[in-house]
Amino acid sequence: MAFIFPPEDPVVVPVVGTSDSIAVRRIYCVGRNYAAHAREMGFDPDREPPFFFLKPDNAVVPVAYDQVLELDYPSETQNYHYEAELVAVIGKSGSNVPLEQALEYVWGYAVGLDMTRRDLQMKMREMGRPWEIGKAFDRSAPIGPIHPATSVGHIAMADLWLTVNGDTKQKSNVTHLIWSVAETVAYLSKFFRLEPGDLIYTGTPEGVGPVTTGDTIRVGVDRLGELTVRIV
Repeated sequence: MAFIFPPEDPVVVPVVGTSDSIAVRRIYCVGRNYAAHAREMGFDPDREPPFFFLKPDNAVVPVAYDQVLELDYPSETQNYHYEAELVAVIGKSGSNVPLEQALEYVWGYAVGLDMTRRDLQMKMREMGRPWEIGKAFDRSAPIGPIHPATSVGHIAMADLWLTVNGDTKQKSNVTHLIWSVAETVAYLSKFFRLEPGDLIYTGTPEGVGPVTTGDTIRVGVDRLGELTVRIV
């Protein structure tokens, strides 16, 4: 069989401390999964079950620990936001996963950024339309190296932070997730068959805000290190 258009190479994220990588399959993102962030966006977190949006695999941009990723300010926005996130990496196929078994499906964890064209997202929200134009654009999902759960354990309690030009903008702990990683995996698997290489961006805490050209973002999670992005 010949391809009319050659398929793209897979998007891969390195595994820390090894020469191995994981090919990205799908990117699931949990919306408004920290109560304080839900409130700052104008919603009552006590009234919502989890909901999800997706990014394409090629939104992922791996960032090594010794690298400063230069990230272009995207087109068609005047309000470009950062969102610091813990990322869970699926390593096992499954549907309708029982809650008590959910963490068996998580192979590892990473630090991630869900970069957002906030003005376009809000415009779509007001019109009752999907968010893709604000969320699923090119290079909107920087991610650090993946840490196996066998090395770092399952991340149930860890500080998460983000700074812009050295000033702290987001600081929380993953204990404040409304839906834990296990609960998210179990719930998501009711609607989609999870497969190895799926990434789950688990949500961002309060303190989201804009960046502009020349700003430097650092985002980190305890035990998972820190990644650095410069807006150009």
